[in-house]
Amino acid sequence: MSTKKTVNALVERLTVERPIRARSLIITVYGDAIAPRGGTVWLGSLIELLKPLGLGDRLVRTSVNRLSKEGWLTSSQIGRRSYYSLTRRGWRSFDKAYQRVYHEPRREWDGEWMLILTSGIPASERESLRRELGNLGFGVLAPGVLAHPLPPREAVTATLQDLDLAGDAIVMRAQHEGLPTSRPMNRLVREVWSLDELSEQYARFLDHFRPVWRAMSSAKRLDPEQCFLVRTLLIHEIRRLLLRDPQLPEDVLPAEWSGSAARLLCRNLYRLTFRQAEVHLSRTLRTAEGPLPEPAPYFYKRFGGLLTPREAEAVGGDSGTAA
Repeated sequence: MSTKKTVNALVERLTVERPIRARSLIITVYGDAIAPRGGTVWLGSLIELLKPLGLGDRLVRTSVNRLSKEGWLTSSQIGRRSYYSLTRRGWRSFDKAYQRVYHEPRREWDGEWMLILTSGIPASERESLRRELGNLGFGVLAPGVLAHPLPPREAVTATLQDLDLAGDAIVMRAQHEGLPTSRPMNRLVREVWSLDELSEQYARFLDHFRPVWRAMSSAKRLDPEQCFLVRTLLIHEIRRLLLRDPQLPEDVLPAEWSGSAARLLCRNLYRLTFRQAEVHLSRTLRTAEGPLPEPAPYFYKRFGGLLTPREAEAVGGDSGTAA
């Protein structure tokens, strides 16, 4: 199957068979593509960009309006054109979520767990803490006990401080004395984090994007719009999974865990498509000053490193693959 047919099949499968929520897709596009290039675009050009993904004019306008009311975006009017920019809250939310998408999780583990005891916290505040720590990958080990083997320590501290619970929660370290891959440990991890369901979703992700990788990696030339479509759907799908992924060390994951393969495929396909996708963004999106600014330096740190235009020129090619 040709690259174009493969990409069209992917778009149809992910937007028609299982319709994507417009608001969620716009958040993906802002976080992945627009934020690194200034965070502001003319609404008319955004509508044009999203049309191949099945979002019509009216739906985009309604969704952007809703995002503005929710505090994600703010609008400005210049003549008859509306421009939508990320708010500070929007920037913070994107940064927090996309750290998990573009950065490799820590792999080395010494068998130590972080335990957070919440029994001394009022029930109303305890649920808020459980939800926020759940977003960081913590699981409920027992009533009043949250646990994680590789927690993002700075984020844990910030969460406790933000909720004004730093002086109420009891934070402890525990060392697992048995083999990390023991049967009881594997059973506990499966039950606490519901890994079987997540692994099946990762497997479906692989089924969707492996044919795309085969077609695009063997193509002589890549079409900019097709690269944008693939990159957007790639991040939209993997973001949904990674935000649910507790990012546990490999020592305690099931042998048939498909999350690692999904991460690797995502990284490789993103590196392959990002440069031509940027070409399409430059051609399509507009700000009040004209074309989008060039991507910020942090953009090129995604997935362990993307070649900047100067670096790509130096190696004599237009590949998106990092050296």
